[in-house]
Amino acid sequence: MNEELLKIRHSASHVLAEAVLRLFPSAKLDIGPATDSGFYYDFDIDHKFTAEDLAKIEAEMKRIIDENQRFEKFEATREEAEKIIRQNGQELYKLGRLADVPEGEKITFYKNGEFVDLCAGPHVDYTKRIKAFKLLSVAGAYHRGDENNKQLQRIYGTAFASKDELEKYLFQMEEAKKRDHRKLGKEMGLFLIDDKVGQGLILWKPKGAILRQQLMDFIMELLRAQGYSQVFTPHIGKLGLFKTSGHFPYYKESQFVPIVEREDLAKMAKENISVAEFETRIENGDAQGFLLKPMNCPFHVQIYKSDPHSYRDLPVRLAEFGQVYRWEQSGELNGMTRVRGFTQDDAHIFCTPESLDDEIQGCLDLVKDVFSTLGMKEYRVRISLRDPKSDKYVGSDENWNKSESAIRKAAKSLGVPFTEELGEAAFYGPKIDFVIKDVIGREWQLGTVQVDYNLPERFDLSYIGSDNKPHRPVMIHRAPFGSLERFTGVLIEHFGGNFPTWLAPEQVRILTLGEDVVPYADKLLADMKAKGLRASIDDSADKLGAKIRRAEMDKIPHIFVVGKKEAAEGKVSVRSRMKKAYDGVRDKAEAIELIVQSAKSRELGDAFEDK
Repeated sequence: MNEELLKIRHSASHVLAEAVLRLFPSAKLDIGPATDSGFYYDFDIDHKFTAEDLAKIEAEMKRIIDENQRFEKFEATREEAEKIIRQNGQELYKLGRLADVPEGEKITFYKNGEFVDLCAGPHVDYTKRIKAFKLLSVAGAYHRGDENNKQLQRIYGTAFASKDELEKYLFQMEEAKKRDHRKLGKEMGLFLIDDKVGQGLILWKPKGAILRQQLMDFIMELLRAQGYSQVFTPHIGKLGLFKTSGHFPYYKESQFVPIVEREDLAKMAKENISVAEFETRIENGDAQGFLLKPMNCPFHVQIYKSDPHSYRDLPVRLAEFGQVYRWEQSGELNGMTRVRGFTQDDAHIFCTPESLDDEIQGCLDLVKDVFSTLGMKEYRVRISLRDPKSDKYVGSDENWNKSESAIRKAAKSLGVPFTEELGEAAFYGPKIDFVIKDVIGREWQLGTVQVDYNLPERFDLSYIGSDNKPHRPVMIHRAPFGSLERFTGVLIEHFGGNFPTWLAPEQVRILTLGEDVVPYADKLLADMKAKGLRASIDDSADKLGAKIRRAEMDKIPHIFVVGKKEAAEGKVSVRSRMKKAYDGVRDKAEAIELIVQSAKSRELGDAFEDK
């Protein structure tokens, strides 16, 4: 987001707050920043905002903009700032935000019209610079993102420099609603989230399981070609393992609470100690526990460590579809794209420093193969580096310099734009993230490749070199999909549910014209299943038009219609979404082979025809 757009959006959030106070004077304000997609403001108010309220607020915002109020910045001492906040009746949340300003840092306010807000800026000069905006929705948001705090009402909006840009964005939003994976997933019977099971935990239904298995088979073909070995590891492990790796306590807030051993649980009850006290004992090593694994890395490390290795054995490439668990705030959960339990297409490569560049390149080639096959042609690369001033990273400066140098070199080889982000590295090493643009222009962070000199040291890994002495391997973490859940959610929206033949849970549906052709349709179905196709029959008494509409709503890529003439001649009438060249009356064996070849070749066909 450029500086000018940031100013427009931030200014729009202040105009939003002013409009709300004009219409609802009792509202208490929290914060209202600009975001990558627009802006929002959080309000504490007894009244529940409705769609009608948003229309009124938007109209009031337009009046404020037409007044062409000037945005004026001024500084205040801490005492003056507190006085201003109290005079405006906004001490409930604003005094807390004032306390966030470090001692010695300037305290600034912005004033437009009668509205004054604690703010660091930046803003446009006058409200009339806000030429294209739209309020979008209302949602609940816990104060400071903590579910233990009061839930406020957050009004979301967006703003652009021109009306054309706004209209383009709103069109994209409407397309996104049609493609919402939560909506399509339910309609297509792909997955389920059940409160009795738990929020953020995905139940893959039979059709969704087919989609998942096809993705797994696809990636495994690529992995076998690159010499990976598949492994399986448990869902939990001893807490000490994750202390050694650094995942505990570095990721403590993103993990489930440790699982207590029965003996320690009995001691806890006998001594009448609190959960907090017991967690302290676990952290200090005075009590044992297990952890639902947040990462697969420590398990793969132990597999590598279980055998002696020579430089001739390396690289060792271990791959797993490993189920991991992260604690996400309930307000951050979102269908399949933000969950608490997910399956990583995870792999770890243990290699010599001399082969590091080649191994990284192999990982990048793998990610590019995945994106190319799935029609994800537009992507950018983001390099995440450590912030040397932060204490959240482990390892020596020397190791970090080597790993960051390798990451930069690899990113340059891709020939696509890349950016560097300080402070976004994993605690053990830098990474390359792939940010793809889907068919309607939205960006998603998917594949990742990470270089790690630190975990091999923390676990004391080694191999015997050509000099017959022990050496330290380098470790690469990589996941082309990221997670099967998130990747599937993105794919559903990318294709709008119109999956190519090889991914479609149901590839062909046979529609019958009359009861007397059902035996022919049954034989046709058996022939297709014998060829490995996923097919079904609609032999209901409905008219053909209704059957076709039902198949299209179910997003079946190929429809075979059979009537008396087709049955007598051993033919089918083909209607295909994937390739219109398939359409027409064909010999049944020829028609089946066309679909088989489409699936085998993993062609996209017209998977995006409704974009």
